[in-house]
Amino acid sequence: MPEIVASTFVLAVHDAAASARFYVDKLGFAEDFRVDGWVFLSRGACRLRIGHCPDAVPMTRVPDHSWFAYLHVREAAELYRECVAAGVELWHPLADKPWGMREFAIVTPDGHRIVFGEVLADATPGPSADPAS
Repeated sequence: MPEIVASTFVLAVHDAAASARFYVDKLGFAEDFRVDGWVFLSRGACRLRIGHCPDAVPMTRVPDHSWFAYLHVREAAELYRECVAAGVELWHPLADKPWGMREFAIVTPDGHRIVFGEVLADATPGPSADPAS
């Protein structure tokens, strides 16, 4: 069966340079390169393409569609501490969830929401299982 080997998130942002600084300075992404109107970023297996779209409707005005990613991570508590230390706006604080995940969520300057989750050691395998395991 064909396998999906990677994924990239494409985001419309009002100011590509400012958004790229947020992802690099606050979330630890690397800037891979820029082309006219686009910034390509990565951290681990996560890839982002930030598109300069100054006329796009802000995600804060469409909250049902502003949750753009659930990223499976290792060491969620450490990543949470990094985000708090960097002053990243939290949507939800770090907590162990009844579905077997340790999660927290942030809000980007453009209103996009990212949830980070780690499988709890004693969790029963299921739909939340870490895809990298």
